Amino acid sequence: MIASQEGAIVLKWLHWRLGLINSLSLADMYGQYIGTSDQAASESNIPLSPHWLYVKPSETKMAQKQWSLQDFEIGKPLGKGKFGRVYLARELKSKFIVALKVIFKEQMEKYKLHHQLKREMEIQTNLRHPNVLRLYGWFHDDDRIYLILEYAHGGELYRQLRKTGHLGERQAATYIASLTQALAYCHEKDVIHRDIKPENLLLDHEGRLKIADFGWSVQSRSKRHTMCGTLDYLAPEMVENKAHDYAVDNWTLGILCYEFLFGVPPFEAESQTDTFRRIMKVDLRFPSTPHVSSEAKNLIIRLLVKDSSKRLSLQKIMEHPWIIKNSDPLGTRSKFNT
Repeated sequence: MIASQEGAIVLKWLHWRLGLINSLSLADMYGQYIGTSDQAASESNIPLSPHWLYVKPSETKMAQKQWSLQDFEIGKPLGKGKFGRVYLARELKSKFIVALKVIFKEQMEKYKLHHQLKREMEIQTNLRHPNVLRLYGWFHDDDRIYLILEYAHGGELYRQLRKTGHLGERQAATYIASLTQALAYCHEKDVIHRDIKPENLLLDHEGRLKIADFGWSVQSRSKRHTMCGTLDYLAPEMVENKAHDYAVDNWTLGILCYEFLFGVPPFEAESQTDTFRRIMKVDLRFPSTPHVSSEAKNLIIRLLVKDSSKRLSLQKIMEHPWIIKNSDPLGTRSKFNT
């Protein structure tokens, strides 16, 4: 049994070296459960404490490793943000490819984001879904925090949308279906994302969508009161400073569906005040071009409802005729050009 597992690992490694696999995750390399131990989880309530990445074989006791920057070969930069940068990286021993997110502690201290970052890491580490970007673990030094993330070869969906202007209905439906499934999983775990937008969505080498940023997420069964997220995607209850729940994510699916098909968010305006006003009134208008089917518009209308209790549920989204007709069940790009 062990020999056959080792053979499978070697075969996958050879395929990767030959270019037959664009990237390998830790789970691809080892075919085993990857997560954090109870001890590490209990230690995580200490802000910015060292954390451990575990590979847990099914037939042997848990193996433990404390990571450091010396364990990785750093490649090209993948992105740059206000609080740090993301780099392509390769773990030296196993050769698997990851994205290494480098966050500056000075910035965390300046903006008092320690708690938010800790919450983000705790939530994302415990999520296991094909449309949620994996956070494998983290470590830190005197100046920086390093997050070991799944590498998404296709990059940001935002860039693709800006390049093409808008998406075809099959592509848009596939992304909405993938997002709906991922959010249904998150909601089952009591996680509300609260900041779904194209900049926070990545694509793997097969075109499969991945939710990548959980900075504004919260894990709670009770209603929340914090206004957070990005202006064009805020639900009316957030704009009006009312309590909100999981339904804010359903609203955002309607916003994204519109933006995928028309190229811009539905309530975009010249000023922030005008955007707020349009959101509160649900001032929804469909331009004549590009042409979008009545079924797609119906889904958008049923999601962009001011009364959060009357928005289409995630289950009903998956049963909607437009989703059934257009989405690829595999969530890849296979149907986009047909």
